[in-house]
Amino acid sequence: MSLNTWFAKGLTVQEYIEKMNVNKEEMNTIYQQFTLDEDDVSILESIRNQSLRVIVLTEDWCGDAMLNNPILLKIAEEAGMDVRFLPRDSNLELMDQYLTNGTSRAIPIFIFIDQEGNEKAVWGPRAPKIQQLVDRMRKPLPDKEHPDFKTKQSEMIQTLTASYKEDESLWKEVSYSIITTLKKKRLHV
Repeated sequence: MSLNTWFAKGLTVQEYIEKMNVNKEEMNTIYQQFTLDEDDVSILESIRNQSLRVIVLTEDWCGDAMLNNPILLKIAEEAGMDVRFLPRDSNLELMDQYLTNGTSRAIPIFIFIDQEGNEKAVWGPRAPKIQQLVDRMRKPLPDKEHPDFKTKQSEMIQTLTASYKEDESLWKEVSYSIITTLKKKRLHV
C-alpha cells in the first residue's frame, strides 16, 4: 500500500482525539501549554510551501505519544501540514516498515510525505535527549527476572510520565528534535 493510501486511511486530529480513552486530558494540556519560539516559527514557515503531510503511528496509551503528538500538532499547524493518525496495533503492516533499531514497534513514528506520497523525513519514537533520560532511568532497574522488576519499572514509568506532563524543557527537546530532522532533510527553502 502506498503512503498516500495509508494517509487517506488515517484519522483526522479531531477523530483521533475523540476516540482517545487514555492520556486525552494530558495530551490536550501539553498542546494548550506548549508554544514554539520565534526561530522555530520562522523555520516552519519556510517549509510551508512544501505542502507536507504527516502520518502518525501511535496509540493513546503510550506516554511517548502523549508527549510527542501535541508538539507535532503545533509544528504541523505552523508549517501548514495535514496530519493523520493510524493506531499502531491495527496497522502493523506499515508499522513493521518503521521499526526502531530494526526490531521494536516503538511509537510514535511520524512519517512526513509530500503530495505525491514520497517519504521526505521520519521521526520517532523519542528525541535523543529524551532517550538518554529514559536510558538513565532504566539503568538502576533490576533484571527482568528479579521479583521487584515490575514494581520498580512501574514506578519508573510513573515518574517519567509525570515529567513528560510537567517539564517544559522536555517539550522543547521534542520540538527541537522534530524541527532539526526536518531541517536536515533540507525541506526548508
